[in-house]
Order: sequence, then structure tokens, then C-alpha cells
Amino acid sequence: MARLKIEISVPETHVNAVVEALHSAGAGRVGAYARCSSVWRVTGNWQPLPGSQPYDGEVGVVRHGEECRVESVCDVEQARAVQQAVRAAHPYEEAVIHFLPLYEP
Repeated sequence: MARLKIEISVPETHVNAVVEALHSAGAGRVGAYARCSSVWRVTGNWQPLPGSQPYDGEVGVVRHGEECRVESVCDVEQARAVQQAVRAAHPYEEAVIHFLPLYEP
């Protein structure tokens, strides 16, 4: 069964909601363990373009701010449900959610 690493950038205020959404959608299973994830602080950079409705910042202005990176894993078959759950819990207009294939020899 193919597995994916999930990476999500989210403001610290919404970390718990995003992690709960991940786990509710089935992400975070590692062997005999459930609800596995990690979180750490990062600095994000973004510039809202015309037509956007930014959660943080203003159109045309480059912004640098503290965010958190949430990581977990899921099976390929769970990816769509995980993506939908995270987007529903995430405050950003364009949530950054990466699914990366894992090599498991």
C-alpha cells in the first residue's frame, strides 16, 4: 500500500483544529500507533495578489510571519478525504497542503 507524507503550513491558532481534522480523516497511522504527527514553528513568506482575500496581510504587500508546519502520513487512498478535512479546518484562502510519496523498501 502506497503511503504519503503530509506537510501543512498553518497559523499557530489553528494547529489543534488542523491536527484533529487530519486524524479524523484517518491520517497519522504508523504501525500499531494512531494520531502520529509533528508540529514545529517556521517563518512563512507570502504576497497576496489582486483578487485575493488574505487571512493575514494585505493585497500587494509582501508578508513574513510565524506559522507552524504540521506533518503526518496517510495512505494514498485517504489523501482526498484528508485534503478535504484539512481545508475545512484551515483558515487560509489557499491552504498549503503537500502530499509527498514515501519510499518504503
